Amino acid sequence: MFGRSPKKSDNTRYYEILGVSKNASQDDLKKAYRKAAIKNHPDKGGDPEKFKELAQAYEVLSDPEKRGIYDQYGEEALKEGMGGGGAGHNPFDIFESFFGGNPFGGGGSRGRRQRRGEDVVHPLKVSLEDLYLGTSKKFSLTRNVICSECSGKGSKSGESRKCTGCQGSGMKVSIRQLGPSMIQQMQHPCNECKGTGETISDDDRCPQCKGEKVVLEKKVLEIIVEKGMQNGQKITFPGEADEAPDTVTGDVVFVLQQKEYPKFKRKGDDLFVEHTLSLSEALCGFQFVLKHLDGRQLLIKSKTCEVVKPDSFKAINDEGMPMYQRPFMKGNLYIHFTVDFPDSLTPDQVKAIETILPRPSRQLTDMELDECEETTLHDVNIEEEMRRKQQAREEAYDEDEEKPHGGQRVQCAQQ
Repeated sequence: MFGRSPKKSDNTRYYEILGVSKNASQDDLKKAYRKAAIKNHPDKGGDPEKFKELAQAYEVLSDPEKRGIYDQYGEEALKEGMGGGGAGHNPFDIFESFFGGNPFGGGGSRGRRQRRGEDVVHPLKVSLEDLYLGTSKKFSLTRNVICSECSGKGSKSGESRKCTGCQGSGMKVSIRQLGPSMIQQMQHPCNECKGTGETISDDDRCPQCKGEKVVLEKKVLEIIVEKGMQNGQKITFPGEADEAPDTVTGDVVFVLQQKEYPKFKRKGDDLFVEHTLSLSEALCGFQFVLKHLDGRQLLIKSKTCEVVKPDSFKAINDEGMPMYQRPFMKGNLYIHFTVDFPDSLTPDQVKAIETILPRPSRQLTDMELDECEETTLHDVNIEEEMRRKQQAREEAYDEDEEKPHGGQRVQCAQQ
């Protein structure tokens, strides 16, 4: 394959740099590189040359082909061109590709990573009809955008000076005496540069933004509320929040807040409605009209000779909410029936009902009645009754706790 057999050279130094043995696995190499690279990164005050050597060693040993050449022929073979070379790659590129970016947030030889601006969140009130039919709403906002005149530099010349008040850090530390031998340190943004760490001379300020680097912009966003969206669902406009230099612009986020609806209640893709029947309707049949969210009139009726029991449910398929992003599919509409019983009946009504709904065939005899004691039923609100009894028990317990415990003291007779 090669014109001549390369001379053998040192094939252990890369392993020694990473602090691993020659039979180290890929996982061992990764762990060793991770630990050593973070320790020696220039942004953390490490040795730049040591950092470069670590990257070179890892770049060779993590590649099976290059590692094989290095193990057999050593470092010189890689330098002569076998396996694509063992040097020349930027150590910071290797480090950031390993970690998915600089974990220290920027600085140093690679430049500062941009921080991300904050998202702006707005609640958006919507009705149940809006979520059923879909709708669009317009929202007007005012935000900061990078000044087009100075491209966010704040100055006509494009230059700025380090703030002398905070030495370019953007922050100041103030000390407050709390008492003898006790002080408190507080950090706050520098008031001279407004936390930017730099200042611009008055005669060099951008005439459009006055040195602020940003200007105000008014914008109207059109919010599309799709059919079947849920309460609490978010609609995001990427990159529409305030802009700032060296900052990734945040998003404007609208959070749907469904208003209460008097007739329908929503649970997922299903709708629920309450309906009360008279006793006659429950026994003999009913029909009524239900106006849906889209204005359609639905005729709801019972089957022939059907008896509807109190607290029962019936369903109408495909008349619930449209499913999000599948609007042609819908959930169900559930009707919860309650029955309104009359407070009392006249004797004639009782007789009439008994002819249709006879009493049980088993009747109590006179002898059985003579052995029974008469009782009187009365109406009661059971929840209120139980609450009152519980309160009485707690008061009695408290009184018992306040009483002195124990009786007379008994002394043993002394001999």
